[in-house]
Amino acid sequence: MTPRRRFGPFATGVLVLGVLWVTVLALPQSAGYVSAFAWFMDRVMISADRPIDRPLLAADLGAAGFGMGDEVHIRIFKRERRLEVWMRGDGVRYRLFRAYDICTFSGELGPKLREGDRQAPEGFYRIQLAQLNPDSRHHLAFNTGFPNEYDRQLGRTGSVLMVHGGCSSIGCYAMTDGGIDQIYAVVEAALASGQDGVDVAIFPFVLSAAALAAEAGNSWHPFWANLKQGFDLFETAQAPPAVAACNGQYRFGAAADGPGCLPIRGWQAGA
Repeated sequence: MTPRRRFGPFATGVLVLGVLWVTVLALPQSAGYVSAFAWFMDRVMISADRPIDRPLLAADLGAAGFGMGDEVHIRIFKRERRLEVWMRGDGVRYRLFRAYDICTFSGELGPKLREGDRQAPEGFYRIQLAQLNPDSRHHLAFNTGFPNEYDRQLGRTGSVLMVHGGCSSIGCYAMTDGGIDQIYAVVEAALASGQDGVDVAIFPFVLSAAALAAEAGNSWHPFWANLKQGFDLFETAQAPPAVAACNGQYRFGAAADGPGCLPIRGWQAGA
């Protein structure tokens, strides 16, 4: 009797495809990458983008009238692919310190709805020390705090939505290592110096009246019009307003204290 071969061509092909799927897609995605290529490009970027000059950052802050530990506010604009760091020195108003190019984000304009949709979030979030990750596989990272109180009121789900280094995303905002190092440094210093929380406002685009009117037919227009209320308050006062989730709507300023309103909070240590 002729011995039966243990693996025929079909079985071997299936095995090879399985190994390729694990190494090219499954393992990189479990580590926060779209593919093995994205993982490789992050490794190239890390080697090319370090070391970071923190003394130079401190000097740049001083030249702009700020110091490490001053209060920070962050605004993110998807369409413009821009992250802005605003800081408050001795005055009442915040001033723009620096704008950083977003290397990449995943998804389209519009909010994140559910775990696995690969959408980067939009809305109003808040960062506490517990959300900082100095040991991120993407150099440095902080968690946006998605889902916040508003997201949970609408039943939205998702986890580990970060602003981080590198240049790959499955729902995060990737800044490059050089960018996140500076952003992380001023956020960490502000929180360590006593800032109650760093507000992060994430918009689909710069919410001018004309830009919003151009999206009148978009299904997300009502949501963006709600975000614009907070955008306009910051533009006027140059300070982030109080924000709360009130029965599936964002409310700002004095209106954030209304019935059924939950303030947007970051994560507390041990929570």
